[in-house]
Amino acid sequence: MIVRKVVSLTGVANVVVVTLGLIALSLMRGPASPPRGGVPHTEAQKKPEQSQQAPPQPVLPGFALPAPVEATEESAREAKANEVGLVPVLMYHRIRWDRSASIDRTPKQLRVELERLARAGYVPVTAAEFVEGRMDVAAGAHPVVLTFDDGNPSHFALGDDGVPMKDTAVQIILAVAEKYPSFRPVATFYVNREPFGLKGRDAQKAGVRWLMDHGFEVANHTYAHKDLRSLSNKKVSEQIVRGERLLRQLGVEDFSTFALPFGSRPRKGSLGRGGSWDGDKYRYEGVFLAGAEPSKSPFAKGYDARQIQRIQSNGLAGDCRKWCSTYWLKWLDDHPEQRYTADGDPDTLSLPRQLRANVASKRGKKVIYY
Repeated sequence: MIVRKVVSLTGVANVVVVTLGLIALSLMRGPASPPRGGVPHTEAQKKPEQSQQAPPQPVLPGFALPAPVEATEESAREAKANEVGLVPVLMYHRIRWDRSASIDRTPKQLRVELERLARAGYVPVTAAEFVEGRMDVAAGAHPVVLTFDDGNPSHFALGDDGVPMKDTAVQIILAVAEKYPSFRPVATFYVNREPFGLKGRDAQKAGVRWLMDHGFEVANHTYAHKDLRSLSNKKVSEQIVRGERLLRQLGVEDFSTFALPFGSRPRKGSLGRGGSWDGDKYRYEGVFLAGAEPSKSPFAKGYDARQIQRIQSNGLAGDCRKWCSTYWLKWLDDHPEQRYTADGDPDTLSLPRQLRANVASKRGKKVIYY
């Protein structure tokens, strides 16, 4: 298969393209430049309460999945359904106009990439929906997973009016969804000990609640963003459990997915997916790496929930000419038969008859071959 030849050097690409950028970014940790148009809500919270009533909140684009249809062999063929195809899981870090690390993206670059996805028929699903096989987008559409690492203030900040601030990731996602109604405004945010730069548990809890109420997933990226491969087994589990404990305090209840800091697996690989520390256990449906190819469908052979591939959002410079989002999205456009295309029915799994040997897990679904 074409894709096997293309991705044979994935391990090298992970090291060259992603790890160096992540290490450089970790050395720059600190306050991010605020989004244009004002200060983040961490500053806004310092202002005295106003006596006047708050203005009415604008109506934001909905995030509900489309009404299901009942797939048939004929409808699956018409949609060109292939639910064992490849799914792009895109990985973003800081969103800022003054890019100071190779893996930073500007607000314009994020907006352009999301609009490209929308025009190509991609519909966002959360990482949890992906690993649980709930990519119930419309017939003929393609799921995409948008993931943002480190819980940076450039991902999410509310203004005084209670809506996402201009040029934050959430505001851009919502704006694209308003322009392209079929583009579902959801994403997954992998956070550490200070989500989105918010100070204090009450502010953090309010921010996380806002995101979850609007369809976004907030998930574990460890407590202190340490390279798990450099830690003892006990310290690995401690980092993961402490991250979960924080999220539970902030109101998160669904712990389906986990993203490895730096994409670095523990020396005891199984600890990335399950373990225990200080009396608390953890277990994930899916663990995400940091690059550098589309993921296998969770229904397909070769899918490994312990190490799910992601694609770094970036252009074509340097090693990214073959391993980042600009390259891969064009590759999927040029090879549509390799891409996951939905049949629109949550209860069925549809694919061309010649791909029947690629099915590894039906997950209780009725299979339609055409």
